[in-house]
Amino acid sequence: MECTIVTIKMISEACGLSIAAVSKALNGQPGIGQEKAAMVRRTAQEMGYYPNAAAQTLKTKRSFNIGILFQNMLAHEYFSLILESIRQTAEEKNYDITFLGNRHSPGMGYYEHAMYRQCDGVIVAQGNFDFDGLRRLAESEIPVVSVEQTFTGRTAVMSDNVGSMEAIVQYLHGLGHRHLAYIHGEMGDVTRARLTGFHRGCRACGIQVPDDWVIPARFHEPEDSIQATRKLLEGKTMPDCILYPDDISCIAGIAAAQSMGLSVPKDISCFGFDGIRLSAVMTPSVATYRQNAQDMGRRAAEELIAAIEDPKCYVPRVITVPGQIQPGGSVRDLTLSEISEKE
Repeated sequence: MECTIVTIKMISEACGLSIAAVSKALNGQPGIGQEKAAMVRRTAQEMGYYPNAAAQTLKTKRSFNIGILFQNMLAHEYFSLILESIRQTAEEKNYDITFLGNRHSPGMGYYEHAMYRQCDGVIVAQGNFDFDGLRRLAESEIPVVSVEQTFTGRTAVMSDNVGSMEAIVQYLHGLGHRHLAYIHGEMGDVTRARLTGFHRGCRACGIQVPDDWVIPARFHEPEDSIQATRKLLEGKTMPDCILYPDDISCIAGIAAAQSMGLSVPKDISCFGFDGIRLSAVMTPSVATYRQNAQDMGRRAAEELIAAIEDPKCYVPRVITVPGQIQPGGSVRDLTLSEISEKE
């Protein structure tokens, strides 16, 4: 069975438009109306048209290939959603994605791997990467956009890590909580920003936090949060609520409290971060801050493509993507208790 190669000329004849107009529509260029452009793309799809990648590369001096550094994070829903959003956005803009690493060949770092794969640009997602290797990539000529970490002179797409923690503290304060503890993740851009937001929120609400109620733990490591939770709950005084660096850690903390004979939220409240689907189906459901992972992935892909396609006019920036509080059964409304006592 022969395979007919669909050309731009064939599409132009089918649409009754010039070859130049069809080319503009297929390449997303100005100079053709939106309705006509949509009609051309629809016709091309129906006819089974596929752009000639080699011809595009020669013409544009681009490979239409985006590299992604995304290490050991696919098991976590939040990062998987970011990746899926990056993929969808890249495909909509006619780009492919390639996963990068430094294990491809001895002596080949992230920069070398990106060059080897002919990547037009690279998105660095959060992960435990070799910092020197990242710095070499970030300081190279390759366009780079990072997610949840910053590099000088590069665009970064960040959650509203300061504002989110301020909002969480204010939310808990509104529910009558005056004694807050915070189990935070490993130190880095995200944690530093969240700690700032936590302390700002506490100061604004007049909440005093003992130093030993702010405890480090690794992100997404249940055993770390279990030990930290036990340490807080075995002290002379107990907090009203414990804030966690992510929902997995919060779920582990709830389990630790329950294993000690405590009821959540009657005896202790727990607040997570990320807003993964599992948090809504737990018993009790997890009160959390839901990050907008889809928007973060989309913005990262759009910014990188803009830097690739218009390097002379593109200006790197830090983009903050807000999320929202997701109430749950793991946090008790202490104001209701005060009303009951008064009655």
